[in-house]
Amino acid sequence: MGNESTRLGKKYQKEIIPALMKKFDLKNIMEVPKIDKIVLNMGVGKHPDGNKKLEAVTADLTLIAGQKAVFTRAKQSVANFKLREGDLIGCKVTLRRERMFELLDRLISVAIPRIRDFRGLSNKAFDGRGSYSLGLNEQIVFPEVNMDRLNYIQGLNVAIVIRNSTDEMSLDLLRQFGFPFKI
Repeated sequence: MGNESTRLGKKYQKEIIPALMKKFDLKNIMEVPKIDKIVLNMGVGKHPDGNKKLEAVTADLTLIAGQKAVFTRAKQSVANFKLREGDLIGCKVTLRRERMFELLDRLISVAIPRIRDFRGLSNKAFDGRGSYSLGLNEQIVFPEVNMDRLNYIQGLNVAIVIRNSTDEMSLDLLRQFGFPFKI
């Protein structure tokens, strides 16, 4: 499968798959929930500094992901926000396979413990098909971001897309990976 080279990839193959098959009485390995991709997104909107903030935030997201971030554009015009269709409003990066597992490992073991006043992740942020989303208030929870050269503190959305799953199965999958959910 290609996920065996990372620590969480090995854990998924050797421990999590058999546990999920037993718990949910799955007959075929192809029925087991699987993390398909992780999408990191930073939306900055229209900013008075022009594209300086967008470039700085994109550089931070590239550092965090280990992969070049792409700009996102407005899909429609909104007069109240002085926003036109096609304006640059943020950046995103999609991670799959090894990079996805590496980011997941850093998120669980390094970034989440660095969140101030952390009381656990919400277990209600599933979309009904098993995918999970969480928001971080600042990108500085990742150690890759250099605090000395940081000009803008920006929020970060993390969407974990899970295939072959229900919300209950995904919650169990993420718990086994080590996500600290509220009890």
